[in-house]
Amino acid sequence: MSSIMLMSGAFLVEAVCGWPDWLYRRIRHPAVWIGSLISALDAALNLDRFSPAARRALGMLATLVVVAVPTLSAYLLVVLLPETPLGFAVEVTVASSLLASRSLYCHVLRVTQRLEHGDLAGARQAVSHIVSRDPTELDTTGVARANLESLAENASDGVIAPLFWGSLLGLPGLTAYKAINTLDSMLGYRTDRLWAFGGFAARLDDAVNLIPARLTGGLIALASFRPRHAPRRPESPLAQCGLAGERHGRVARHSAARPTRVCGYGGG
Repeated sequence: MSSIMLMSGAFLVEAVCGWPDWLYRRIRHPAVWIGSLISALDAALNLDRFSPAARRALGMLATLVVVAVPTLSAYLLVVLLPETPLGFAVEVTVASSLLASRSLYCHVLRVTQRLEHGDLAGARQAVSHIVSRDPTELDTTGVARANLESLAENASDGVIAPLFWGSLLGLPGLTAYKAINTLDSMLGYRTDRLWAFGGFAARLDDAVNLIPARLTGGLIALASFRPRHAPRRPESPLAQCGLAGERHGRVARHSAARPTRVCGYGGG
């Protein structure tokens, strides 16, 4: 079975079905399983008594373990599955669990609906599920901007990058990407405790997202219906400008013909 066929089927299944709540309640989710392994290694190896150099080395070891365990599991599954329609269905189902298009759509839609109904408190609560910042002080525009920034970032992390690596390297490649991305989301912060241990994982995540992030930027530019103007603008490398709002942000532009528009970027 070709990897492209696998990912096409997985994308279709995930877009239609997602990861059902009843299944999550029973067995959680593959990302949660990976996260549990990361938490266990972080608690066991990332100790204050170790020097920064030792924690960097242990962080590299933990990263290799976290990537290897699910990747080898996926490889064994592919080898052991029979080349039958049932085997194909199982592999597609597993691959679909590592995509997040439906989940991302539902979360972003939930925030949007709360804002449309004037429910700022509900919108803040909803957006807290997809951003890492504290949304309690955000106004309506701030919540909308955080929602769009998260959509821009997670379109790459949760959809385009998994499809890219799955199409290139099959289920093992898809699983390896998911492990790396989960490592970055849990350990890739520039804090005193985490950066020495998680810095390697963060840089590895940057590397595996290099091409998918640019593919995502191109798709956002196409979806914004402004791609032919982008090369003439100084902020054209900022793909999230296709999701720009109308309030001051990290980067702003102004012209006599258009009001000031925001190109907020950076995600959660």
